[in-house]
Amino acid sequence: MPRFKDFAELHFVIFLWGFTAILGKLITIPAVELVAIRTLVTALALGAIVYKMNTPFWLGRISAVKMLGVGFLIAGHWILFFASARVSSVSISLVGLATCSLWTALLEPMVSKSKIKPHEILLALLIILGLYIIFQNETDFNNILGLVMAIGSALLASIFTIINARLVKAIPSTTITCYEMSGAFLATVLFLPVYTSFFVESGQLNFNVMPMDWVYLLVLTLACTVYAYTAGVRLMQRISPFTMNLTVNLEPVYGIVLAWIIFNEDEQVSTDFYIGATVILLSIFSYPILDSYDKRRRNKLQQAVADEVVIRKN
Repeated sequence: MPRFKDFAELHFVIFLWGFTAILGKLITIPAVELVAIRTLVTALALGAIVYKMNTPFWLGRISAVKMLGVGFLIAGHWILFFASARVSSVSISLVGLATCSLWTALLEPMVSKSKIKPHEILLALLIILGLYIIFQNETDFNNILGLVMAIGSALLASIFTIINARLVKAIPSTTITCYEMSGAFLATVLFLPVYTSFFVESGQLNFNVMPMDWVYLLVLTLACTVYAYTAGVRLMQRISPFTMNLTVNLEPVYGIVLAWIIFNEDEQVSTDFYIGATVILLSIFSYPILDSYDKRRRNKLQQAVADEVVIRKN
């Protein structure tokens, strides 16, 4: 049974995830260089944890390639996410990222070859409505670009979440994350020549990390990535998946409130943004509730059919 301190720790973990975008904006180096440092430090830290805990590491070439490949998706996800916060605002990037669970709800049936549920289609349409409300009178190109990048980041996150749900059934979570962070670092390094040639005017990388940047980077890697991930996995042993999913939806709320406090972003975005963001967040919060109701309804229907079969046989 979960205890009060388990729920308190869960909210702290979600608070750290919501704080990620804040740190990404506070750190002065560009998004790609930031991801390179973050993934390298995280991979090294997780490698040390795997070694100290004597967790199985080498599980065959096929598994290694799969996990490293997922790391490439993670690199793209983080680069788009941090870049979104830089070109627009933390609030806009978090609203775009909030579409991740709905992307997963739409993509998972394609992978498992099951039917898409009606309430998932409804919520997806509500998210499209929310995005339309935000976009309809938006004239700032940076805000539009930031939201598009954040939605792309959410799409990548949903894809690697679906893949990880299958990997974790056979491979220790710390091993998976160590490989994936290594793959993310490798992907970022391979992207650097393209990045400097087409996306950087000076053609030079900027690893001019200021003293406070190192503080933010350590918090980002050790607290928001290594600790938050391992704690989240550990808490899943005592807290139900429904409660976990419902509570994790608070991440963009925490992040947006922090952005209001730290960056005064409530003065930088339009009324349409708040209306559209509210529609999107309500859709996200509604999903686990409607999904749970749909599962109970289908279980009752199956039980009724089974009871009818028994009655007919008798």
